[in-house]
Amino acid sequence: MMTSRILAAAIAVFCFAGGIELGRAQSYPARPIKLILPYTAGSPNDVLARLVAPHLSVRLGQTVVVDNRPGGGTSIGVNAVMAAEPDGHTLLFSNSLSHLIAPLVNTTFTYAPLKDFVAIATVGASSNVIVIANSVPATTAQEFVAHAKANPGKLNFGFGQGTLPQLVGEMFKAAAGIDMTNVPYKGGAQAITDLLGGRIDMNIGTAATLLPLHRAGKLKMIGYTGTTRAADMPDIPTMVESGYLTVVSTTYYGLFGRADLPADIVNRLNTEVNGILKDAGVKDSMAKIGFEPKPLSPPEFSALLAAENPRWTAIVKATGFQM
Repeated sequence: MMTSRILAAAIAVFCFAGGIELGRAQSYPARPIKLILPYTAGSPNDVLARLVAPHLSVRLGQTVVVDNRPGGGTSIGVNAVMAAEPDGHTLLFSNSLSHLIAPLVNTTFTYAPLKDFVAIATVGASSNVIVIANSVPATTAQEFVAHAKANPGKLNFGFGQGTLPQLVGEMFKAAAGIDMTNVPYKGGAQAITDLLGGRIDMNIGTAATLLPLHRAGKLKMIGYTGTTRAADMPDIPTMVESGYLTVVSTTYYGLFGRADLPADIVNRLNTEVNGILKDAGVKDSMAKIGFEPKPLSPPEFSALLAAENPRWTAIVKATGFQM
């Protein structure tokens, strides 16, 4: 008799807890959702977030506002999410590289990216392209490396200071064993202008920005950092194909929340984002700006970040990279 009562009580508690989660999932969101971006307007993160936000608004039945909070090596935006209530109405839109690297290079950060945040949903992924000026007598990565080795310290590599292209460039230089002069800029756009003008010799960026210039004959694309060739530029070999096995970089963009964000809200957001990524129009729009849809479950996204973390940590420490 006592056992039956205990069992009944346990079932009641379970049903009550399940009812709370179901009710919370059904009532969420109760007000507009704020997507905080620790980046400037017009950045790849911003463009992708603003592409997805209207669709997420429709699916959730609430306005989704993109709120740019750049500065402090992304700490301003990240701290704003950490300080908000874990109710799913204030979320972080970031990318895998910045999320993992920022605490390594900024002493003001006090969070652990894999412990203090939950990976909610991956929106898209992108890799980089390596381009050189038309004045450089090379058309392939191997030819460029040979030219750089024949002219140590004479070629210039331009990049936006504290950005992924800078880090990928250091990976390439180390893998190829070449000596180039670094020319940091406040932004990547300035570096592209100087590359087109022949004032620097190499730049790294997104295909969305650089592929049209390559096709117009204004610069030469010599490599792609993805694991396989990109569908929209099948003639451009990967850096692995060219013999530089460690020059691989793919950045994953998506939604994050505080680690104590309820699981039912995490799952609801993941379901809606993955639903958006099935839309043909969204896929086409993402392709035009250089992104590939990447629908993953929260555990899959978390596992991906856990796998990426040690690799990028080693690269940051080896290169002395600073954001």
